Amino acid sequence: MTNVGVIGLGMMGMTHLDAYTRLASGGDVRVVAVADLDEARRTGKTQAGGNIEGQAKGGFDFGSVKQYADAAELIADDEIDLVDVCLPTPAHAKFAIQALEAGKHVLIEKPLARTAEQAQQIADAAGKAKGLAMCAMCMRFWPGWTWLKDAVDDQTYGKVRAATFRRVANHPGGAFYEDGDACGGGVLDLHIHDTDFVRHLFGTPDAVTSRGYSQITDKVDHVVTQYHYADVPLVVAEGGWAMSAGFGFKMQYTVNFERATAVFDIGSETPLMLYEPGKEAHAVKLPGGMGYEHEIAYFLDCIRDGTPPRRVTLEDAAASVRLVEDEVRSVESGKTVACRSK
Repeated sequence: MTNVGVIGLGMMGMTHLDAYTRLASGGDVRVVAVADLDEARRTGKTQAGGNIEGQAKGGFDFGSVKQYADAAELIADDEIDLVDVCLPTPAHAKFAIQALEAGKHVLIEKPLARTAEQAQQIADAAGKAKGLAMCAMCMRFWPGWTWLKDAVDDQTYGKVRAATFRRVANHPGGAFYEDGDACGGGVLDLHIHDTDFVRHLFGTPDAVTSRGYSQITDKVDHVVTQYHYADVPLVVAEGGWAMSAGFGFKMQYTVNFERATAVFDIGSETPLMLYEPGKEAHAVKLPGGMGYEHEIAYFLDCIRDGTPPRRVTLEDAAASVRLVEDEVRSVESGKTVACRSK
């Protein structure tokens, strides 16, 4: 049995509580404590909602767990094995490192940290720690996206000729998301999902050419990036939260292989469609659930087996923050920017 404490009860904290509730039926995990400075949140009187249908649905029994105002007190609780950090991004490094030094296993919501330097500090601390640590890069676990990773790795339909990703939404609102210094703008808080998945598929690119603008925050809120690779002709991602109110949320990809085209659209009744020469277009059957519960289940398996996570490492997560910073440098300079390895 893995006993969990969740720190931070905004949208992602509630999403993780939903996932733990579903996984608890297996008898291997239970949430024993939550922490949030806001009393209404830590008691469940007010609950944040999600931006995807089925996310942060609520229903967690807050009366069944210990409630802390101070995250440090939760970390010091001897009953807790796993600390799940869902705090605002600037607080990730402080409390993740504190939990690692306390000997806990640690799951950290994306992005790993506000800056690549802080992200690397977390990765370095995890390398010395007793517990296991993982960043919750949910797209690496999302049905339809795991299919794409396998198809690319196995060259099931030949090599990739072009890959285009799109993740755009209207702004979620709220003080944190309006503060560019805190959230990093849409490029860090939202677009990083696709930046990370591009790295997951193809590795760190040689260079990036990015164009974008600020609208809600004073950071980059909408970006289009071309990732330059020697062996993939065209890789592009668009991301941001600058769309007008009511636009909703779009999460899509189109990947053109030598012998097929795959199209994913989260808003479709058949999210993943495959087009192959000489065949009828058909939907690809996908596993149920969303990436959140799959990533948490994976990390719990790692803890149970005593095996460090491989599907996403903290070095991966730090490298993706660094790549987003390279995209921002390209936007600000108006030039193609060589990508940093460290």
